[in-house]
Amino acid sequence: MDIKIYNLKKTFGPKVAVDIEEFCINSGEILGLVGNNGAGKSTLFRLILDLVKADTGKVLSGGIDVSTTEDWKDWTGAYVDDSFLIDYLTPDEYFQFIGKISGRTEDEVNEHLSSFDHFMAGEVRGQDKLIRNLSAGNKQKVGIIGAMLLKPQVLILDEPFNFLDPSSQSAMKRLLVDYNKTTGATIMVSSHNLQHTVDISSRIALLENGVIIRDIDNSERQAATELENYFDVQ
Repeated sequence: MDIKIYNLKKTFGPKVAVDIEEFCINSGEILGLVGNNGAGKSTLFRLILDLVKADTGKVLSGGIDVSTTEDWKDWTGAYVDDSFLIDYLTPDEYFQFIGKISGRTEDEVNEHLSSFDHFMAGEVRGQDKLIRNLSAGNKQKVGIIGAMLLKPQVLILDEPFNFLDPSSQSAMKRLLVDYNKTTGATIMVSSHNLQHTVDISSRIALLENGVIIRDIDNSERQAATELENYFDVQ
């Protein structure tokens, strides 16, 4: 499932948050989105998910204008921040709720959840603890698993490595790469961690002041040097 952007612009007062003339995220690729704070990464994701309205332009997901219908939600999973969670539920209740509103049985949900056992590391399910009382890292895991639970063909994750310990970050990378290979899903990930982004992405878009200033092929993990030079990483 591809995502196409045309003449997309969003401002907040005098601040231009996103200004993209034309851009396509191709079906089946993992696109890493990088940029400094305030570059427009989160706003772009919110525009793609129709969480904020564009001043001009449009986003097409699978050929559908996301601002005119909700049909695209049938193939989309996303986790942007913890506002996506229902924090008065336990993780198990939350996962079953996602399954229920999508017509899945409890057994089907549990079967899907089994593929996340390594990522959860025994710290998420069966704890009888409300999501609001989980650590920041385990909240992050719940949100990511919730986004991936029903095997969406478009997956959008904003800073998925935040709050995760090193073991969980490594598991997160394997999870995304394996998911992309087995399902052919289109994945968009933003991250401040350049190494993780290079490790998982087939392509990297660099944002500056809401504009995509570089579109970098990373099929052979060759983008590291260009990114390091841009961010002046020593």
